[in-house]
Amino acid sequence: MRASALLSIALLLGALGLGVEIGLHEWQQRRATPQVPLDPAFLRLSPLEIVQLPLAVRFDQPLGTAHGALTYNAQPFRMARHLGDDLNGIGGGNSDLGDPVYAAGAGRVVYLGRPGPGWGNMIILAHHVPDLSEPSRERVIQTVYAHLDTFTVEADQIVPRGFQIGTVGRVDEKNFAHLHFEVREGPYINPSVGYADTPLNCLSPERFLAQHRGAPEDLLNTAPVFPLETAPSTSK
Repeated sequence: MRASALLSIALLLGALGLGVEIGLHEWQQRRATPQVPLDPAFLRLSPLEIVQLPLAVRFDQPLGTAHGALTYNAQPFRMARHLGDDLNGIGGGNSDLGDPVYAAGAGRVVYLGRPGPGWGNMIILAHHVPDLSEPSRERVIQTVYAHLDTFTVEADQIVPRGFQIGTVGRVDEKNFAHLHFEVREGPYINPSVGYADTPLNCLSPERFLAQHRGAPEDLLNTAPVFPLETAPSTSK
């Protein structure tokens, strides 16, 4: 009986030793093999998701009034390799901290989170936009809203133009509160970078909004389709 128990213990220890040896070997192999970085090209909207995006035929400014009144552009697109516009309240400093940020056009929330240092909270909306030069073709446009303090929407939510999606925030103590606003083209969902030597897939926000105003300059916005109070409140 004792011999049988000792044999069982010996076999168990042998199996454990072999398992440890195999596990160590696999760990050494994985450590020696470089990890393949995530390719953002795989993070993209599917054809079905694209056709289900809201059709956006008109865009307005995301901060201040529909015409961008009471705001100014502190760092325009491509200034010092910038990929967007930095929109500030006209009072300067942190006077716009907590001000509402609106959806520039009808779209779907395809990203909501805090991607990394330098970005703060970010929302990306995807829009189905008619091509002005070729009406039979439609484009996938994304609008990016970064340095937010809070979110007032949820992931995958459909929002109309002029709907409040968040509030203006600041990334750190070194910079004043402002909204980093980008316009991108394509189905690839990626927080990406705020500065680059080339424009990448980014468009001039000011030019894009001017081209897709979709209404006379003297026409002010109507009320949003849904009351702002219906947007779920999400903390930072």
